[in-house]
Amino acid sequence: MKYSTATATALAKEIGDRLKQARLNRNLTQSEVAELAGIARKTVLNAEKGKAQLDIMIAILMALDLTQQIDLFIPKQEISPLQLAKLQGKKRQRASGLRSNKDEETPEW
Repeated sequence: MKYSTATATALAKEIGDRLKQARLNRNLTQSEVAELAGIARKTVLNAEKGKAQLDIMIAILMALDLTQQIDLFIPKQEISPLQLAKLQGKKRQRASGLRSNKDEETPEW
């Protein structure tokens, strides 16, 4: 699968398929994973279809003992030297976004 051209739905389904295969590789039923994760079996089923919230996915990864894979999935992002210089050593807290001139309206007295 080419990840750069795949849709979000296709990627979610791929992750669900991988969760299912990890469960099968550990010889666990959906009910067993659900019990380990503290969720309903239907929630595991939905996750394996690629329809799960992030906290549910993490609970399933924990139940399957796969949390160490998170660093491979999304490596920790370091602050770029350019951003560090721009912020003069302050850690960035949020993105700046697009600015409009609406904030600069003069008040009418």
